[in-house]
Amino acid sequence: MRDPLLLQRERGEATFGLVSQGSVPPLHYISTRAASAAPERLAFDDVLLAGLARDGGLYVPDEVPLFGKDEIAAMAGLPYPELALRVMAPFMGPRGAAPATRGLVAASYAGFDHRAVAPLKQLDAALWLMELFHGPTLAFKDYALQLVGRLFDEVLAERGDRVTIVGATSGDTGSAAMEACRDRDSVDIFILFPAGRTSEVQRRQMTTLGAANAHAIAIEGHFDDCQDLVKAMFADAAFRDELRLSAVNSINWARIMAQIVYYFAAALALGAPHRPIAFSVPTGNFGNVYAGHIARRMGLPIERLVVGTNRNDILARFLADGKMTIGTVEPSLSPSMDIQVSSNFERLFHELKERDGAAVAASMGRFRAEGTLPTSASEWRRAQALFAGHRVDDAGIKAEIAETWARTGELLDPHSAVAVAAARANPGSGEVPTVALACAHPAKFPDAVEAATGIRPALPERLADLYERTERVTTLPNDLRAVQRFVREHARILAGVPA
Repeated sequence: MRDPLLLQRERGEATFGLVSQGSVPPLHYISTRAASAAPERLAFDDVLLAGLARDGGLYVPDEVPLFGKDEIAAMAGLPYPELALRVMAPFMGPRGAAPATRGLVAASYAGFDHRAVAPLKQLDAALWLMELFHGPTLAFKDYALQLVGRLFDEVLAERGDRVTIVGATSGDTGSAAMEACRDRDSVDIFILFPAGRTSEVQRRQMTTLGAANAHAIAIEGHFDDCQDLVKAMFADAAFRDELRLSAVNSINWARIMAQIVYYFAAALALGAPHRPIAFSVPTGNFGNVYAGHIARRMGLPIERLVVGTNRNDILARFLADGKMTIGTVEPSLSPSMDIQVSSNFERLFHELKERDGAAVAASMGRFRAEGTLPTSASEWRRAQALFAGHRVDDAGIKAEIAETWARTGELLDPHSAVAVAAARANPGSGEVPTVALACAHPAKFPDAVEAATGIRPALPERLADLYERTERVTTLPNDLRAVQRFVREHARILAGVPA
């Protein structure tokens, strides 16, 4: 079944745009597991605060806004904050048109280290690197979370409310989320990360923040354990309501929405909409590359999306043979991708199931119970038509870091090396440039970079004293009750602190 939005795109029609948005009904959001023919439909603000649907599903828009070629062409040359507002406004409903939102978006990117915010560097004739590490915590998560933190503040202040954010991180989301939410009066944030499975820089960025409302929790387990604990807390209805839980992981649609922007920025810089573009994305939880998929559905001429994985290659295996089977999470040089259960794949799976929420819920239940996601041959072929996959092991990561340094003088962190290696392994036609996403600063993984190149990358001056800062962290077992007890004891919402 052809996607009607893609058919409209091929005909050059547009359903959304900054000019015509007022005549289009505002978007609403549904759960990927909504079972009824008339599912509950939430507005953007409610989805922002909810994070995860009560039925365990992820929120997706009931339709995807589509820009025409002329509308996309008119975005060329816009400063990043202005581009962000144009791309995101249709997803936000009335908030997208609110005067205060323009200021929130501008403030979100004002502190980034590069004027272009997401600059491009050319590595060879057809391969470009998009640097997504110029935010406060040196990782691509800043591009969404700096905005999401401000949106939380705005919406909660309007409602006179407060929330308790719980999240899981394999490395970068935690520090970016804690930085975005630090010292905010209406938010307490608790981030779970796998003990001993992040880089020292990643850990210290979470544990040295020094904000009373931000708590780093090291879980004795791997990332999937952390992710399961977060989902279990949301599934506990009484606990969820008592603490007013919310989420900043990429299970929160607002994260996906904000990440769509840099795909537009890169494509426009390289000639879109008059020229097709390809992207290579290092992928663990599937959120970043899924944002590229939504950008494509919005009308951006993306010819190819390459999913780069490390040795934890469940996504590459699925794209290769149609079997999504959970394996053992293995520590690697790219710890942010040490994931076997990629939560955001459920959003794509919802599309592959033609938005049949009941079928998605049943399949996801079997996936967790049996370890293999039931997929049909036709669903696999549709996924293959949308994405290419490529696995890069630790040896391949080291080789790519060394080769790129020798050929171009650019230092890559291990995750960015996965993107570049996957791009080189999946070349398009010479006329279609490929953009590899550099998702973290090399100084976040200095040991791996030094081992490959002999050069130890230095942290930016504002983080130069990171190794001397005092750490504050709580280590807990992989036990739901222990984690819930800690959150209850430290959440200000239960202490009667006014919003």
